[in-house]
Amino acid sequence: MFTGIVQGIAEVVEVLELEAFRTHVVALPEELREGLEIGASVAHNGVCLTVTRIEGEKVSFDLMRETLRLTNLGAIEVGQCVNIERAARFGDEIGGHSMSGHVICMAKVVTIEEAPNNRRLWFLLPPSMAKFVFEKGYIGVDGISLTVGDVRPAGAGEGVEFSVNLIPETLSRTMLKERLVGDWVNIEIDPQTQVIVETVERVLASRL
Repeated sequence: MFTGIVQGIAEVVEVLELEAFRTHVVALPEELREGLEIGASVAHNGVCLTVTRIEGEKVSFDLMRETLRLTNLGAIEVGQCVNIERAARFGDEIGGHSMSGHVICMAKVVTIEEAPNNRRLWFLLPPSMAKFVFEKGYIGVDGISLTVGDVRPAGAGEGVEFSVNLIPETLSRTMLKERLVGDWVNIEIDPQTQVIVETVERVLASRL
């Protein structure tokens, strides 16, 4: 389990490519390596990955076909950075909201609004995800627990657009400060919202 509170960013220093398979070697800062063992779970841009090798500061993670298909990690190049969160431990403070590290889709950055001391980003979600996004609801964006600001319809058949408002602390600690219009981010829908919406749909369908 993760909390959506990104603990830092880390540089991808090596990418090993195989058919429908990748290994990312990441330079983790010392504070993020404390107690880290092979088999541990670490979220990269909100994607739960398993540690496969530790060589000093260099830590390796394998990415399978489904991860490459559903997330933005398949486009990561050497020298780029990712948001990092270690798995939560029993007794840790949950500062964001409960997240699984299972990305459900990607969303495109469509608008960036700049203002003093804050930044608003708008994202385009595919139509199938529109029912899970509500104003003031939780959403995971590249592993960051955020509150949905506004929701508005996109063009016909294009889904919905939603916004998030970013304070300076979020911008300083995460890769969202680097996102540009046209970039893709990983999305994790709040699991409680997903369960409620799908349960209501099933109940209503059974009554028809």
